[in-house]
Amino acid sequence: MKNKEFIHQRICIYLGQEFDPSVDAQVKAALRNKFNIRLPQRPSLNESLSLATSDHEIIGLILQYRTMGR
Repeated sequence: MKNKEFIHQRICIYLGQEFDPSVDAQVKAALRNKFNIRLPQRPSLNESLSLATSDHEIIGLILQYRTMGR
């Protein structure tokens, strides 16, 4: 569980604010507003994130966080 907390801290540092990576609307808004990243449309946000992982390191971190167990 410490690893998930560490990833969450790194994501928040990138964004410069507290952030919940498990909320789709927050993820889309943060990527668009802070990094000007537009994700490809796919059936799920995780699929979109998977296709865009090379665009910025934060995308990989968010995807990693979202796929870890609670």
